[in-house]
Amino acid sequence: MDLNVERTSLIKDLEQVDDVSLLKTVKVMLQYRLKKESRITIAQYNRELKEAEEKIDAGNHYIQDEVETMAKKW
Repeated sequence: MDLNVERTSLIKDLEQVDDVSLLKTVKVMLQYRLKKESRITIAQYNRELKEAEEKIDAGNHYIQDEVETMAKKW
């Protein structure tokens, strides 16, 4: 398949998704891939690590069983 066919197919699939969490995940993956820089600084790494730890401490995460249940609905 060529690039335009793949892109069109992906867009059609995404238009049918009703799961906001899944859409956010895809968006993050795309943003990560589209970044021009391939490496981040140690300061940026530490910042992202701290943000992730704060989210976990605040209860903003899923446990394995929850993820498996969510995945079955995809």
